[in-house]
Parts: sequence; structure tokens; C-alpha cells
Amino acid sequence: MKSSKHILLAVAFIALAILGGALYLQYFKDMQPCPLCILQRYAFAIIAIICLVSASMPDAIRKASAAIGILAGLGGAATAGWHIWVIAHPATTCGRDALEAPLNALPTATLLPSVFKVDAWALCSAAYDPILGLSLPQWSLVWFVILIVIMGKVLFKRTNRGDFE
Repeated sequence: MKSSKHILLAVAFIALAILGGALYLQYFKDMQPCPLCILQRYAFAIIAIICLVSASMPDAIRKASAAIGILAGLGGAATAGWHIWVIAHPATTCGRDALEAPLNALPTATLLPSVFKVDAWALCSAAYDPILGLSLPQWSLVWFVILIVIMGKVLFKRTNRGDFE
């Protein structure tokens, strides 16, 4: 069985790959991020950072970190679910005016604007062409669920006495 260290590193890699995919779509396919997209990016980034940092920690800390990662994943999944609902109901706004300014005021939006800055013209209700039959927020939701399940495995993994992974 793989150690929780390897599992957490795999989760971090997947989350970083998803962020890379989002940047590819933004810069090469001109799919600009809306506020809900940026919130989902934050959730993936938090998962990646938590998993990378905790991979080198003792098993008890890895379990606690997996729990925090699960919370970030649940927040991301809820945001993706809301985003799916907004796309299905285009008359609903994502609150662009309400979310854009606070998100762009965060230090990460200033330090890494290419990743975390909300595009002023991006609307959460914009329906881009599906990728393999799913919209971007649907893909995000799928990946959040997968990552939550994987981190749940780390959280609920039984450790044997003397098991020093």
C-alpha cells in the first residue's frame, strides 16, 4: 500500500496540474476567469500547498492536514456547484461586482495576477464550449470530489504501531 506521503504528493501534483490547465485555457484558449473560477483556483492552490507541506511531516500531522485539505476541497466543490447552477440559470449573477474587488485586493492577486486576478469582463454565467462533454465548473467539481476521496483515504488510514512512514 502506498504511504500517505506519496498519496499527498500525488494530490498536490494533481491540484497543480489542474491550476496549470486553468492557466492554459486562460492564456491559450482565451477563457478568462470569473470570480467563481478564481475561488476554485484558490481551493486547488490551498490543497496543493497543504499536501506539499504535510508530505514531509509525521503521520499524525498528515492526517490533520488531510482534514484541512478536505475542508478546502469541500469549499471548492461548493463553489463549483454554485458555478454550475449559475451557468444553468444565466439570469442569475455570480455577484461579479461584489466579488471582483475583494478578490483582486488580496495580496495573491497582486503578487500572482496571472493566476489569481479576476478578469473585469469575465462573467460567471458565460458558458464556454464543453471539454469532453463537461463544462469547466463540472470538471472542477469532479476533481474536487476525487481529491476529497483521496485525502479521506489519508485521513482514515489505519496506522500500525511502529509504522513510521
